[in-house]
Amino acid sequence: MKKRRLGNSGLEVSAIGLGCMGMTSGYGAPGSRQEMMALLRAAVERGVTFFDTAEAYGPFRNEELVGEALEPFKGQVVIATKFGWKLHEDGQPGLLGLDSKPERIRQVAEASLRRLRVDAIDLFYQHRVDPEVPIEDVAGAVRDLIREGKVKHFGMSEAAAGTIRRAHAVQPVAALQSEYSLWFRRPEEEVLPVCEELGIGFVPYSPLGKGFLTGKIDDSTRFDETDFRSRLPRFSPEARRQNRALVELLEKFGQRRKATPAQVALAWLLARKPWIVPIPGTTKLARLEENLRAAEIEFTPEELRELDEASSRIPIHGARYPEEIEQWSYR
Repeated sequence: MKKRRLGNSGLEVSAIGLGCMGMTSGYGAPGSRQEMMALLRAAVERGVTFFDTAEAYGPFRNEELVGEALEPFKGQVVIATKFGWKLHEDGQPGLLGLDSKPERIRQVAEASLRRLRVDAIDLFYQHRVDPEVPIEDVAGAVRDLIREGKVKHFGMSEAAAGTIRRAHAVQPVAALQSEYSLWFRRPEEEVLPVCEELGIGFVPYSPLGKGFLTGKIDDSTRFDETDFRSRLPRFSPEARRQNRALVELLEKFGQRRKATPAQVALAWLLARKPWIVPIPGTTKLARLEENLRAAEIEFTPEELRELDEASSRIPIHGARYPEEIEQWSYR
């Protein structure tokens, strides 16, 4: 597996990481805990060194799973986790709002250290910007944790360009995580230029459009009620029917390289910038291996231009999130 550096931070990780959320929640019933532990360890065996979790996933169960599975590889892998939500203390699902007060950040860090079974959190993201807490206070709180040796690097998620600048002035931001793929390209407008200017790595989550860009989902697909895609406008049957044109483009493009639509989508992201590291999630070994092979694909400038131009002519239907969720992004 090739390696990449996240901006100027010096943080080196595998070119493709692994998003772990779906191993405990979000996309319907996952496999058993033992199956997911085996998958995490199989990822390490195949060269993955970058794993993404959060206290909110589960809540708490995902960090516990990742911590136990990766404990034998302590010092060999990079684990990113997140703070910033109010959660039910008993671990019941559901978000109770935002909370990035400095005392809450410290509380989350201490709990995450225990669940992840590590001495320091490799990358600590603010999950969403909290408008009630100045970003300078947030960055300062993480800076204090870094000075104490409890955190190694500071990250942000779905933040606006101006907010990133303000945080970075207090504590350098190592990585910015936001949704980015061929069917959601908003980061190109302001966020990616700021990351390049400031030397911040970029970590696309949902790089396969929450599974849609794999080509395995169509307008007849039925989602379990525990699958959050059942509530997303972009995953309505009509939107899926109209958005199929983008998948067909990836299928056609992949035929030349004997690549799957997912591999084309991931290889496109890797070709954008050398400091971009996507984190596709999966609960299946075959899908993990398929995704990792995308790191071996290198497009020519002409191929990239053709893919960009062809995809830009395809309108994407449906909002990515309902408004009550979308409001938490790009603050």
